[in-house]
Amino acid sequence: MLPTPSTDHVDFDRIYEPAEDSYLLLDALSSESEKAFLHERFGPSTPTPFVIEIGSGSGVVLSFIHAHSEIIFGRADILTAGVDVNIHACKATIQTVSVAEKEQDAPGLSHGFYLGNVSADLGTALNPGNVDVLVFNPPYVPTPDLPTLLQDGNLSSFDADSHLLSLSYAGGEDGMQVTNRLLDSLPELLSPDRGCAYILLCAQNKPEEVKDKIRKWGEAWKAETVSKSGKVGGWEKLQIVRIWRELPPSAIQ
Repeated sequence: MLPTPSTDHVDFDRIYEPAEDSYLLLDALSSESEKAFLHERFGPSTPTPFVIEIGSGSGVVLSFIHAHSEIIFGRADILTAGVDVNIHACKATIQTVSVAEKEQDAPGLSHGFYLGNVSADLGTALNPGNVDVLVFNPPYVPTPDLPTLLQDGNLSSFDADSHLLSLSYAGGEDGMQVTNRLLDSLPELLSPDRGCAYILLCAQNKPEEVKDKIRKWGEAWKAETVSKSGKVGGWEKLQIVRIWRELPPSAIQ
């Protein structure tokens, strides 16, 4: 098992604390099946992959990918970056990546090249067609309403922190309102030849319906569950869905 980056420096009063969902992503991305998929898709003769995490939070997932890029991708020359609407999460991710790099540097191990973090809403700050791997642990909990992105400047410190935390878990109807926005933008965000995404869903998100919807984008689009965790009444509580296009060799530039 690959070591998990330290997040001891993170203030979890205003940033989502790594939990079962975070660790499921780490397990999925470092599994033998996904390493084989990524090694083949991003072989050493292909251009440097660009990996983005939407909603980087504490930075534990992004820094894990960054630190262990040579094992996960079969190459260390990956570019990584994070996006989060919470500026405190962006700052925490920068710190977590720095800690992970130092842990790799000490014994002379490799890591990727971190471009930084940007505070933005989902993929709005990204250039279309440039993302090779997108990772998203969304706000997936069903809630009556979605919190607004902009806070009331008159909130107390406690209420402001609570609002920031709510952005990390409150998903609106079926827990899918934020995820659906990201899914709708995937065909534009992902690189056309080899782009893929890893999205976390819970049972209440109706993952089978989500996968069916993606497959209807076109014949080339695929969506499969690559990891599961926890069962409630026979339902897999959490799962990681990989989304990608499977193009014939003649269609790849």
